[in-house]
Amino acid sequence: MPKWWRGLTGCFIWLVACCGDDCGGVDSAMDTPPGDNSSCTRLPATCGANANDSCCSSPEVAGGMYLRSYDAAGSGTMSFPAMISTFRFDRYEITVGRFRAFVQAGQGTQDTPPAAAAGEHPNLTGSGWNASWGAKLVATTAALVAAVKCDAVFQTWTDAPAGNETRPINCITWYEAMAFCIWDGGFLASEAEWNYAAAGGAEQRAYPWSSPASSLSIDDTRTSYLDGGSCVGDGMPACTLTDLIAVGTKPAGDGLWTHADLAGNVQEWGFDYGNAYQLPCVDCASLDVADVRVVRGGNFRTAATSARTGRRGSLPPENRYPDVGARCARSR
Repeated sequence: MPKWWRGLTGCFIWLVACCGDDCGGVDSAMDTPPGDNSSCTRLPATCGANANDSCCSSPEVAGGMYLRSYDAAGSGTMSFPAMISTFRFDRYEITVGRFRAFVQAGQGTQDTPPAAAAGEHPNLTGSGWNASWGAKLVATTAALVAAVKCDAVFQTWTDAPAGNETRPINCITWYEAMAFCIWDGGFLASEAEWNYAAAGGAEQRAYPWSSPASSLSIDDTRTSYLDGGSCVGDGMPACTLTDLIAVGTKPAGDGLWTHADLAGNVQEWGFDYGNAYQLPCVDCASLDVADVRVVRGGNFRTAATSARTGRRGSLPPENRYPDVGARCARSR
């Protein structure tokens, strides 16, 4: 353990002490109640490198201390320590098939918003669903189906299962991502949790797969990203829908706790408002209202630098983007 980390550990302890049957295409999905992994109740295990893993696999992330937006390759500063409790984090980004189950269950609309305070992070009082957010959802299921077709070239949604079921869902707003994770028995991870999982905790990896942690090696075997003028996810020139790869199909890019696609493919909505980092941070998140919400991880149309684990971004939560999706977190 380097001297700077031992010193930081001592300082941080002091801070803590002081701050006290097909891929969703089934009519019976309407009968699926909200709960843990509701989206996979009727889905086959078709995710991952061998297409045989549950798309709702949710490995545990062992808690600890680390430095937010810092990596072992020297990016960032050591000014933002955080302590993270153990939590579960979905191995894969939310797939089209899982989101289809959500839509077929009649969720994600003004008629069926999450209950007030639902989806509250167990360590973040006041982080659950705000009843006023219901107005940010679309009015009907038909409107939702139309809305997630936000880009004729890159949208992954299809009205019926058609080969995209294990690609990440895109074109969803922050509110829909939040509502989905609540219905699925989870919540959106805080920015600190997301960064911790991607960085391999105290390893402070430059990329989720970096070994040694300071390695800046990146190529198309690890992730889908922009290299020069081409999206390289599918191994072909130019940028096309197939650069939005099926989740988990590049296991060489997995993180320390086996999470897939934490860099590239789609950026992911996080829970936090896009404010400055809080200090001290013990399972913290930004709850101060702002115009934007955090996104993390880079995407298939951004360069390698955007895939670095410490790279922050933020976007208006009501907007839809073909390169933004989400994944859910869960209690232990």
